[in-house]
Amino acid sequence: MISVSTSRTADTQHPVPDSGGRQYNSPLRAKRAAETRAVLLASAHRLFVANGWAATGMRDVAAEAGVATETLYAYFSSKRVLFQAVVDMAVVGDDRPVAVADRPEFAAIGRGRHPARTAAAARLLTAVHTRTAALAKVIREAAASDEEIADELGATRERQRRDVAAAAELIMGRAATIAERDGLWALASPEVYLLLVEVSGWTPEQYQTWMAQTLERVVPRPSTKRTTGP
Repeated sequence: MISVSTSRTADTQHPVPDSGGRQYNSPLRAKRAAETRAVLLASAHRLFVANGWAATGMRDVAAEAGVATETLYAYFSSKRVLFQAVVDMAVVGDDRPVAVADRPEFAAIGRGRHPARTAAAARLLTAVHTRTAALAKVIREAAASDEEIADELGATRERQRRDVAAAAELIMGRAATIAERDGLWALASPEVYLLLVEVSGWTPEQYQTWMAQTLERVVPRPSTKRTTGP
């Protein structure tokens, strides 16, 4: 029911160049680099959410993080790369190079009886939306003026569609039909989350309960025979 892959989750350690331009790692320098990267990402996240895409510059992020602009560019070559890293970390909830699909929370979707599986899907979906909903609005803003981000947004939506199919297969024990996949993809979209939580004033807990109940009704049980058609 969820996007389980991110485009750059493996880029979580940043080797620090020495004064001669050589790249090397030591436990202490690697720890400091990881801490600096975490501060940069947290600062960028705050500014992108508060100010939007257009009003957030690399100098602003560096100032928010308390580092030189050159330091920020040493970790992220452009605002676009920085923004994608912020989104990637928000999806998984940390900076470890482990995609959601390889985490225990996703594996739980395929365990237990049907209600337990749909509840696990709703729980994971709510956690991801809670972390990424504000960024979803920034992505749409950025896509309107940046062609590469617009392309990335389209690619992300296709990944989400595939990931929904993978999650549905775990619940049902069979491949989803096209109609099942696309219907669940729409249901699990960040747009629906924003309509309910931000516009209608639901709490994330209310959304999770509603999603679990809805998935329990609309996702066929493993014993259901596959239908024909789209």
